[in-house]
Amino acid sequence: MILPEKIDIKILEKNENFMKFIISNINPVIANTIRRILISEIPIFAIDDVIILENTSILNDEILAHRLGLIPLKSDPAYSLKDRDKIAIRLSLNVSADEDKRTIYSGDLVSDDPHIVPVYKNIPIVKLERGQKIVLEAYAKLGVGKEHAKWQAVSTATYKYKPKITIDLKKCEICGDCVRVCPKNILFLDKDKIEIKNEMECNLCEACIEACPVKAIKVIGDEENIIFTIETTGSLSAEDAFYKSIEVIREKVNQFVEELKKIRKGENK
Repeated sequence: MILPEKIDIKILEKNENFMKFIISNINPVIANTIRRILISEIPIFAIDDVIILENTSILNDEILAHRLGLIPLKSDPAYSLKDRDKIAIRLSLNVSADEDKRTIYSGDLVSDDPHIVPVYKNIPIVKLERGQKIVLEAYAKLGVGKEHAKWQAVSTATYKYKPKITIDLKKCEICGDCVRVCPKNILFLDKDKIEIKNEMECNLCEACIEACPVKAIKVIGDEENIIFTIETTGSLSAEDAFYKSIEVIREKVNQFVEELKKIRKGENK
């Protein structure tokens, strides 16, 4: 594998938790490495230990703790797994249904750290009937997705090759078969020729190629220009998650180089 001298990134769409962009001059190996790191090795906070002091709700203690663990928490990209044994954020829940039944939401959790809080305040945890009560302490710790899904920073991390569609106008008989079978409605008839719109939306299914009786249309994926789509759970922004994945890759490469140096020193003795 030859690493490129220069990598270009072009943002196609972006908001707080979502980012779609093109990375140019890379190969599928690097792209898949980034994808795997995003899914499994970005450290974020999630509730890991729960101490239940009182629970008279319909949920068993174990189920209640499990539901708490799956509530996404805001995290800080400055933290790494090196900090996991040093930091535990306490969140408390002390709620009761004194007068009427009520639903307990993630927003009822009170955190000792104002920066490490539930991403969404409206996630239902449990319904309490009149007279029921929950008192507990929960501790959020750092972890990564390969250990448990609750530490997975992204809900989507996918890539595809940039599509390139060409139509041989000399061969094309304007039959419209390719237009009818395209699932993404990328092709359309414009007077006496087939036009292409929103080429980026092509999923490379090649249905148009199969439908064309004279093979006038070609669809290829450019392996050096890759379209990435990242959507996070809200623990980190999409941009922070991407930068964090590059940081993790850099750390792994540095560690690999250091191990090679140790081996060489051993051989030279």
